Amino acid sequence: MARKLHRPAFERAQVAVLTGRLQEPRRFIQVVAGPRQVGKTTLVTQALARLDVPHVFVSADEPTLRDTAWLAAQWERARAEAKRSPEGAILAVDEVQKAAHWSETVKRLWDEDGRRGLALHVVLLGSSPLLVQQGLTESLAGRFEVVRAPHWSLAEMRAAFGFDLEAYLRFGGYPGAAPLVGDPERWRRYLLDALIETTIARDVLLMTRVDKPALLRRTFELGCRYSGQILSYTKMLGQLQEAGNTTTLAHYLDLLAGAGMLTGLSKYAGAVVRQRGSSPKLQVFNTALMSAIAGRLDAPPESAFRGRLAESAVGAHLVNAATDHELEVFYWRERDREVDFVVKSGPDLLAIEVKSGAARTHRPGLDAFTRAFPRARPLVVGGDGVPLEAFLERPVRSWLVA
Repeated sequence: MARKLHRPAFERAQVAVLTGRLQEPRRFIQVVAGPRQVGKTTLVTQALARLDVPHVFVSADEPTLRDTAWLAAQWERARAEAKRSPEGAILAVDEVQKAAHWSETVKRLWDEDGRRGLALHVVLLGSSPLLVQQGLTESLAGRFEVVRAPHWSLAEMRAAFGFDLEAYLRFGGYPGAAPLVGDPERWRRYLLDALIETTIARDVLLMTRVDKPALLRRTFELGCRYSGQILSYTKMLGQLQEAGNTTTLAHYLDLLAGAGMLTGLSKYAGAVVRQRGSSPKLQVFNTALMSAIAGRLDAPPESAFRGRLAESAVGAHLVNAATDHELEVFYWRERDREVDFVVKSGPDLLAIEVKSGAARTHRPGLDAFTRAFPRARPLVVGGDGVPLEAFLERPVRSWLVA
């Protein structure tokens, strides 16, 4: 199981695509954004290795002074390489969001190179998608294009580590943890200490004002334990035994979603106002988070936990696909009728119901939804519908069309 880490089937942004973009004339800053430990650095280093072009690779995560002067100094190093090479040069900055005032500095230096006609390509990598996006929209409008690096899919984990469906449900799509699955407790400690705590402490708490850090951590744990379930903010506060308010909880869910960990899906109602006012359906981005927080690494086929893993795996497949902003994911519920997931992309609407057992599917929720929204395409995953494994192996967009 302990095999060399690489991403053999990067379906959304292949190494070859990034390599090709870096071979084009200087046009845009390339931004590689995604959660921690999904292979962003590996993607860029593989792309750089394919090119016979000088490059400078630095990280703002290093224990050095990461201010405007530091970033400008790295830029000057790359400029010197570009002036010496007929092909120009490439500057790659990892964890760029940790450099103070990075977006303003990048804008100034990028524009200077444009006026001088200097062939310096720039690649920025960030493990806090929310903070990277804020910097891009505030200062770099019109100067960048994004290569998104979501969590690993079932197909990718199978190709790299031999995962089958059951292993993927339990251990999820974190490649760095995959070699540890033979020692489940060691795998869990790695998830808790090196991934979950590091993401919360370094990508959320240190980068954004959080008045109640303990509440944010408990919100994350609650979301992992109840992934796939709809909880009102009032019930969440009751579970957390916290004298907070719903606005704070909604904000913390947004921060955790920005870090690629946990989100709260809104109710689909065909009206934005009702969507925003709904109780959230909690959804992890990676089922590994559920297993690690629950401390359960066994999932018998007929167990309730395995059913929750299956539904959350479908949800994770959807929300990771939604990171490109070309589709949206919701749930739907009216009285006792419910649809697990609703996917909207332009005029296309897909209603998904997940069945964990093998019994014949009863679908009152889907029937009610398609009556309310006749243009929706219904899809059952599991039961006597599309097999769970087949659904997870295909891109979400392929299910939007008949």
